[in-house]
Amino acid sequence: MLRQYELVDRVLSYDPQADEALLNRAYVFSVNAHGTQKRASGDPYFSHPIEVAGILTDLRLDDETIATAILHDTIEDTVATPDEIRRLFGENVARMVDGVTKLSKIEAQTESERAAENLRKFLLAMSDDIRVLLVKLADRLHNMRTLHFIKNEEKRRRIARETMDIYAPLAERIGMYEFMKEMQTLAFRELEPEAYESITRRLDALKVEGEDRIAKIASGLKLLLARGGIDAEVTGREKHPYSIWKKMSERHVSLEQLSDIMAFRAIVNTEEECYRALGVIHRRWPMVPGRFKDYISTPKRNGYRSLHTSVIHAENMRVEVQIRTRDMHAQAEYGLAAHWAYKQDAVRPDTQVSWIRDLIEILEHAESPEELLEHTRMAMYQDRIFAFTPKGELIQLPKGATPVDFAYAVHTDLGDQAVGAKINGRVVPLRTEIAQGDQVQILRSKAQEPQANWLGFAITGKARAAIRRHIRHKERDETVRLGRKLYEDILRRLPTPAAESALEDALKRLKLADEDALMEAIARRQLTDVQVMEAVMPGSAEGAEAAPPTQSQAIDIKGLTPGVAFDFAEDCRPVPGDRIVGIRRAGEPIIVHRIDCAGLVDVDEEDWVDLTWGDKAEGGIARIAVTLKNEPGALGAIATLIGQHKANILGLRLDNRDTTFHTNTIDLEVRNAAHLMRLLAALRAADAVSSADRI
Repeated sequence: MLRQYELVDRVLSYDPQADEALLNRAYVFSVNAHGTQKRASGDPYFSHPIEVAGILTDLRLDDETIATAILHDTIEDTVATPDEIRRLFGENVARMVDGVTKLSKIEAQTESERAAENLRKFLLAMSDDIRVLLVKLADRLHNMRTLHFIKNEEKRRRIARETMDIYAPLAERIGMYEFMKEMQTLAFRELEPEAYESITRRLDALKVEGEDRIAKIASGLKLLLARGGIDAEVTGREKHPYSIWKKMSERHVSLEQLSDIMAFRAIVNTEEECYRALGVIHRRWPMVPGRFKDYISTPKRNGYRSLHTSVIHAENMRVEVQIRTRDMHAQAEYGLAAHWAYKQDAVRPDTQVSWIRDLIEILEHAESPEELLEHTRMAMYQDRIFAFTPKGELIQLPKGATPVDFAYAVHTDLGDQAVGAKINGRVVPLRTEIAQGDQVQILRSKAQEPQANWLGFAITGKARAAIRRHIRHKERDETVRLGRKLYEDILRRLPTPAAESALEDALKRLKLADEDALMEAIARRQLTDVQVMEAVMPGSAEGAEAAPPTQSQAIDIKGLTPGVAFDFAEDCRPVPGDRIVGIRRAGEPIIVHRIDCAGLVDVDEEDWVDLTWGDKAEGGIARIAVTLKNEPGALGAIATLIGQHKANILGLRLDNRDTTFHTNTIDLEVRNAAHLMRLLAALRAADAVSSADRI
């Protein structure tokens, strides 16, 4: 463990102007506050925050950040209070300590809820001051280094999984690759101990076989560049075990078949020399196709800049080479932390990290812990592509992103109003995948709103969170409207008119927050009609369960949104013009059936809701069965006929076929029931058709 003077000397060595008194006060306060507390290793507890501070001195961070690291566990694990920290160490340190404080005391029902709540609080604190993230990552790194002291295997695996899923990707996203690699290696050792042991054992064996191979290749590469007039510092290393295991899993090969397990780094003086060095290397050894990446002209989202290439070295061995300047190397080593080093006078990066703002927006919109974790992992994990707005602005997106993702990346309002897109000047569907370097223009309309089917192809967390938020709001609005209609019907069944205060009294009896909550509970059948009657007028529901009256007022379903608050029954597929009825189930959407649907036979009458189509209702999907003569051109003839009648085929399935006839099930988009009847009549009249009926 670092002694007090050693820690202070480390900070003063790179920042002579650091507040030495602040660091000394923090050290003494932490030691006294933690007192006799012990860690699982048996070491004094205060050794942990001191070691975390030591890790951050390697990043040359400012005195406030080092003080925060020393104090980061005091609020939760000791009797120290936020006010005390604020009084002794200032507002900035107090705010950061509060942001980094461990969140293990949060009570949650499930493991995902606990992890999501940790992440939610962490991201909010991080958005206020990015140094919170740097301290938290150092805290997690030291905890991973001492993970083996924890006796409970399940707890060790939980911490390792959380590190692999959340903290390592966060470190990668801000360019702190050394943190990321060590976290991944330590987590990998816990989660896949057999694979870890196997890979490290074989790596050790390879080192013995070719003990000086890395040194020889590095010196040869340095000599080659020197002959080309480039003074370079060249180092080599083997890739870390988790990286090798991941490649073995993805490529389905053994370690012996994995040829690119060595990586070399050439550090030069200028950006121009980076490209000159690349040319020298490619002239000497053939490049592996598809393995060259230029992160200098197009940096990664975390600011990482370097040239990457893989070449075929001697004996057909593939070798990865990274070429960068010293400034680029500092950015690659320290990542976002480089912006917070004591000597930096540039603008702090809080406003520069757009992906953090995206995560903050996602957590504000996420409905459940699982949804939050899903979206944040999306935002942190996926490889990136670059696309351009018509004005030339660069937008970074995950591979597989669509114009919907692009629109939400530009602005939430643009995503909400997207009706189409142009990619490189050509109009394309919104589900089209964007390629590297595409220029994307979003076509918008104020009358548009997010569609539920966008979730089938939107892949960014920001887009999916915004779409789901809109769907939830629309579902609740429609559900509340339905509940209000049902509530009015319940009031008409009371023996006497309800008093003006009856609704307010009912809310109190049912312990509901407001009127909308009551209407939603009625619509979702979380409350029975009898319960509502008793709440509004106690004693009024006597005998009501024996003979429930039918609904007397129809529900207008104009603007119905399939898949949101209502669903159309799959077995009868109603379209406008059909007589319809809704079926209520507790906690489920209303299911809309045709009145003659066979599926209604076993449904209790009290679950029925009379429905009617809105005045402007138009468009639906009907399913028909068509039996055709088994002759050339028959299917084409009916497809043409359907098109002539302005209907659209959405699906077609061949059900039965013999030498004479074949029967097809066809899903058709039609305007209404009358349109469908005219189409069926036309099909029955066609020569190629034996029969045509609605299913």
